Amino acid sequence: TSKGSITIELDAQAAPKTVENFLSYARSGHYNGTIFHRVISNFMIQGGGFTPEMKQKSTNPPIVNESSNGLSNKKYTLAMARTSVPDSATSQFFINVTDNDFLDKANSRDRVGYCVFGKVTSGSEVIEAIKGVATTTKQGHENVPVEAVVIESVEIAP
Repeated sequence: TSKGSITIELDAQAAPKTVENFLSYARSGHYNGTIFHRVISNFMIQGGGFTPEMKQKSTNPPIVNESSNGLSNKKYTLAMARTSVPDSATSQFFINVTDNDFLDKANSRDRVGYCVFGKVTSGSEVIEAIKGVATTTKQGHENVPVEAVVIESVEIAP
């Protein structure tokens, strides 16, 4: 990212469809040049869908929500963003910056929750830097960093 490197370990055993979806976007270069467009310092940082100009990128069809996989939305876990429709996740993801157990299937208001599919293994200081940036409202979107935090590239380790 423009703030430094983050390493994430994906859990293909717990969330096979979600991991394959994420890797498909990563392999295609979809994430390169996108931004963390939603930053809430006591909640999460969300990215993977918008350019620095706040243009939404086109996506593949939505995937099934694997939130019943037993993984919890703990600090520094990676989860899929979605709309109010349970099976609506496409390319956008978020990194929890605190424990957000209320997003887990068992605790969520909609009884569906948000699918965790990985965790940060290094770069927590980068996440801390991102969560602390100043935000504003841009083109109808709230909590957008004043200065773009760019996902410069996503590399897949062998």
